[in-house]
Amino acid sequence: MLMRDVMTYVAVLVLASPVFGHHSDAALDMNALVTIEGTVTEFSMRNPHAYFTVRTADERGRPVEWTVQMASAITLSRRGWTRDSLAVGDRVTVSLRPARDGRPYGLMASVEKNGDTLGTNLISDSRRDRSAASPVAVRATSPAGKWLVDRSSLGDDYPGGLDQLMRRELRLTEKGRTAEAAYSQASAENPELDCITKPTPAMIIYTDLYPIEITFNERDETATIRSQYFDQQRTVYMDGRAHPDASVLTHEGHSIGRWEGNVLVIDTRNFAYHRSPYQNGTPSGPEKHVVERYRLDQGGTRMDVEFTLEDPEYIVGSMTHTRQLIYSPETDMSPFNCDLESTRRFLP
Repeated sequence: MLMRDVMTYVAVLVLASPVFGHHSDAALDMNALVTIEGTVTEFSMRNPHAYFTVRTADERGRPVEWTVQMASAITLSRRGWTRDSLAVGDRVTVSLRPARDGRPYGLMASVEKNGDTLGTNLISDSRRDRSAASPVAVRATSPAGKWLVDRSSLGDDYPGGLDQLMRRELRLTEKGRTAEAAYSQASAENPELDCITKPTPAMIIYTDLYPIEITFNERDETATIRSQYFDQQRTVYMDGRAHPDASVLTHEGHSIGRWEGNVLVIDTRNFAYHRSPYQNGTPSGPEKHVVERYRLDQGGTRMDVEFTLEDPEYIVGSMTHTRQLIYSPETDMSPFNCDLESTRRFLP
């Protein structure tokens, strides 16, 4: 077996997490690249991660089986993968970021089968600017519809996934810092081990990879916002009601919407406690408050989205983030169907 450790480019390090991680990459050595050659013994296309295993030999010739983590089945499908892309018995050469604890587990960087490269630049390709695509023929007349991020709106210094963004942008209280330091993705505290997703504003950040869909329901004066990621869905009340008593708490919080001219403003409070809504171990609680603003731009081919996040129990001051989404009515919104075995497979 051929194994070599090499330093990776900074750009790849920055871009890896949003593509592959619903959990943090802290358990992976993102500064190392290991190459293995062997035979595929399993391949599963699931969400939130697809996996395959490779039987090979270590430096002493002893048999060893590597588990290779990939993106979600949905993300891979958008890049041309199918359930037949790999099969048991295929001979492959895999480059991966290995687990820090030395076990035969890693995050795929590329894979070759029969001399053909299947996975080259899955990390960097996913960051290509969607605004370079062909012009959208249809235009939105309201925020209703399906939307994906315009990557050029994120800026050159965008740090990557939800955990990286929040670590850079959030100033934590002492209670927040203590909770973050005590958190482990590989513990029962991690909600996603039970396929429990992260409440807003996470769905906005995940538009890097997964679309959101907004629907207005005029009969009952509500709006529905759905993210393909983890099948998250929120109801926004547009009938002028106030938030309920502060003791009434739910996972998604209570959202009320209003129009300020042509801007849809959504105010959300009454969040139930969540151990890691930003994927970095910083909790949220009943004082959390999120205000979102949605405004059409460029004749309805784009939409500017901004959120402001406050949670004085864990966060000092507020955080504001802005990005532009592209109207994408043709985008697939098939169910995510989080698989319990897949979401827990990264555990040692």
